[in-house]
Amino acid sequence: MNQEETKIDYSIILLVMCLCLIGIAAIYIASLTNNQYASNFLIRQLIWLGAGAGLIVIIMKYFDYDRLQYFAYYLYAAGLFLLVLVFAPVIGIERNGAHSWLGTQSINIQPSELMKSFLIVALAKLIWDNTKKQQVRTLKSDFILFIKIGLMALAPIALIMLQSDLGTALVLVSITVGMIFISGITWRLLLPIFGSIAALGTSLVLLVIYNPAILTSLGFEKYQFNRITSWLQPEKDPLNTGMQLLYSIRAIGSGELTGSGIGYEAIQIPENHNDFIFTVIGGDFGFVGACALLVVYFLLVYQIIRVALDIGMPFYSYICTGVVSMIFFHVLQNIGMTIGMLPITGIPLLFISYGGSAMLGSLMAIGLVLSARYNAPRMAASLV
Repeated sequence: MNQEETKIDYSIILLVMCLCLIGIAAIYIASLTNNQYASNFLIRQLIWLGAGAGLIVIIMKYFDYDRLQYFAYYLYAAGLFLLVLVFAPVIGIERNGAHSWLGTQSINIQPSELMKSFLIVALAKLIWDNTKKQQVRTLKSDFILFIKIGLMALAPIALIMLQSDLGTALVLVSITVGMIFISGITWRLLLPIFGSIAALGTSLVLLVIYNPAILTSLGFEKYQFNRITSWLQPEKDPLNTGMQLLYSIRAIGSGELTGSGIGYEAIQIPENHNDFIFTVIGGDFGFVGACALLVVYFLLVYQIIRVALDIGMPFYSYICTGVVSMIFFHVLQNIGMTIGMLPITGIPLLFISYGGSAMLGSLMAIGLVLSARYNAPRMAASLV
């Protein structure tokens, strides 16, 4: 094995390939149980997978430490521009009330999926530049860094919220929180801030459940509570807001221990090739298949963390932290919402769900990790 091959992390590549193959199989199974799906879903996913693989190679070989540092803010600015562009007539596309796509009805891309990686790189540069400048950390300097991180994340989150895409906005929040924790900001500052946010969120949920009149008096609309009530009490509206969750739980439960078999689905689930693809895996392969999928995700996260620890370069470690935060939240939220543990937010299962933009965005993030492994030895040698 030559020196270049030793810099390629084949374990991460194999794990991602395994997840993508599981996704291809699940999409095919979903097409068997839903006749209304286009027969070319599988072909489209394979095309996007090929494009994503090429993107990984480009990022790994041509976006090294210096280039990522140089282009970090340019990528961030480009991402913001694309997020604004989705509201433009003709090229902006609206689906189900969300303005999240650019292109045509047949060929389009979702800029918010690309923004995840752009934000990770920009935040990594921001934190690393601050770390180099602030040799002595104080409560004031940490607070200033916290504000800078928050403001950088706020712009894309606000634009995505304007697109009515709560799920992707929460992913960016998760990435930001993960990178805040790794930034070195003192816990004396983080505990009261995040403790207050958690208390406020819990209070709002409790008010929705027990006394929504208080929230309506403050200007909230009753329809805004549906996401919470349909999560905690789906049986109250089983033919409308609670239908998707009830069907999802029944479909996964029908798989029992080892599954009902490929192509068999006792309950038809809308969008089971996309956000609810876990119902296909749980229903057809049961508890065993679902656990096997979680093991693959766990191994992928472990390998990315190992890269962050092995290379010993803070900038790359920040990037790896952002990617881990993204993967962790996607898996937790997607699977959690299909089994009723979390509210439904319309978020795909990474590398598994159908969707070209999600596939490109996910593989772009993996490309950043592979770039860290590939380029870190050369950078370390140049610094000696």
